[in-house]
Amino acid sequence: MQVQAKKGNTLRLLVLSVMVPGLNAGLHGLIFLFFRNSTLPPVANAVLAIIWGALGIYSIYFTFNWVVEQYPDRWKRRILPFVFIGPAVLLLGWLLVLPALRTLYLSFFDASSTSFVGLSNYAAVFTDRLLAVALRNNLLWVFVGTFFCVALGLLIAILADRSSFERLAKAIIFMPMAISFVAAGVIWKFIYYYQPGDQQVGLLNAFVVAFGGQPQAWVSMVQPWNNLFLIAILIWMQTGFAMVIFSAAIKGIPEDMLEAARMDGAGEVRVFFSIIIPTIAGTLLSVTTTIIVFTLKIFDVVMIMTGGQYNTDVVATQFYRQLFMFQNAGYGSTLAIVLLIAVIPVIVINLRQFRRQEGY
Repeated sequence: MQVQAKKGNTLRLLVLSVMVPGLNAGLHGLIFLFFRNSTLPPVANAVLAIIWGALGIYSIYFTFNWVVEQYPDRWKRRILPFVFIGPAVLLLGWLLVLPALRTLYLSFFDASSTSFVGLSNYAAVFTDRLLAVALRNNLLWVFVGTFFCVALGLLIAILADRSSFERLAKAIIFMPMAISFVAAGVIWKFIYYYQPGDQQVGLLNAFVVAFGGQPQAWVSMVQPWNNLFLIAILIWMQTGFAMVIFSAAIKGIPEDMLEAARMDGAGEVRVFFSIIIPTIAGTLLSVTTTIIVFTLKIFDVVMIMTGGQYNTDVVATQFYRQLFMFQNAGYGSTLAIVLLIAVIPVIVINLRQFRRQEGY
């Protein structure tokens, strides 16, 4: 009897595991067909589709969770993590891992992806003068951009914490984080704008002319400083991010520790280097590696401001030009792989740091 009951229970679980998700999938399939053939006004269709998307995701998770809840406890504990994490892992694998593997595959073929050329594209990448310029510029972005973002973010976090205008100052400095790199590029295009003659409408040249100087074409004619003018945009945007993270870390330092050091005669500089920096070292490393990743994949600002001209190319703009303008799939894929290889060690360091901080 017990064996038969066990078999019956197993059969019931199998039927539930197939039927309930199947009915859920069928229901959403019918809703999809409704939207595909709908004659509703576009706005109403969009609103209903958004509501369906949100409720649909909830219903899918609810259904799987309900099915797993019917299993015995020992199986429930094993299956439940896969139910909640599995779809996200599959989606990321489809959207990230498969394209990366296909890009790696294409990097061993010629421009039309028809003839196998081995490592020729990699040899060409590291001997190409244009890529040498792009790599040099990327290094400039990494070192200069990261250094100033971290240094200014830390300095402002410390100064703002002692100011009575802390909230206002942080809000203003953090504000550029709310806009995209493309919008930032458009804004700074007006700041760096140059036209021949004394009539200047660009903000920076207007100041220069007002004080008796000569207007300059900041991003096209001034070499090699034009890259630094572009990096200033990154600093303008990312300093607020660094400041907020550092400010939270500094506020976490016990006040009695700082007071004890000051009572022992330590000056503010000594407190900064002997207590604050060692205490927030983990946060410092996390912010630094995060900004390095931003700088390695920088694309939008360069493309908007110069399009990669005047020796301002970076690896990402070269990749875009080779793949979409010159239709050279092999060379463009190789550049993407080179960029991926450069970013992976930084991401690994970042994840290890998060693990030490018990972030995951």
